Amino acid sequence: MTLAHWWLFAVATCLLSATPGPNMLHALTRSVEVGFRRALAAAAGCLLAVLCLLSAPAVGLSTLLHAVPGAFTLLRYAGGAYLLYLGFKAWRAPASTTLDDVAMPGRSVSPGSLARGGFAVGISNPKAILFAAAFLPQFVDPMLPQAPQFAILVATSCAFEAMWLMIYAAGGRSIARFLSRGQVKKAFNRLTGSLFAAFGLALLANR
Repeated sequence: MTLAHWWLFAVATCLLSATPGPNMLHALTRSVEVGFRRALAAAAGCLLAVLCLLSAPAVGLSTLLHAVPGAFTLLRYAGGAYLLYLGFKAWRAPASTTLDDVAMPGRSVSPGSLARGGFAVGISNPKAILFAAAFLPQFVDPMLPQAPQFAILVATSCAFEAMWLMIYAAGGRSIARFLSRGQVKKAFNRLTGSLFAAFGLALLANR
């Protein structure tokens, strides 16, 4: 992998990471619900999921999914259903409650629970495995040791993902004060719920 190839990969990854998706939306909504510092646990869960998905090509997981009939379809349906569930919760959430699985104030949720929720959101899109399998190998020189190249590409992707997760979480902290009124917060919940549902439907519709 040449330096020019790495720069091309870095620019493409930065732009792709910046695009709003389930991870970035989750970081933003968690920051609104529990504050910026506690939302970092949710962002860490999302980042761990990204690390697992991007590492899949290096360990041959994507090949395994192709080899097992129906495995990818099952993961696709499970991921889409989970995103639809998040959308339903957000849409139905009263303005005075959080989007957590438990009925308690958002600030009482443990960091572990926030991290697990972030991981579930990040890992719920199995098509990212195939994307990583098709995108990452294009920048790996087969004539050179592959493990170090994969390590550099995965580290680059995770660095940009972490940067944008922080930016989106900071954005959630910035808009939190505008959501103090019940009707505004309710509209925000329904907007984010609609977006999560749209991601879920898109995942179910794509084959």
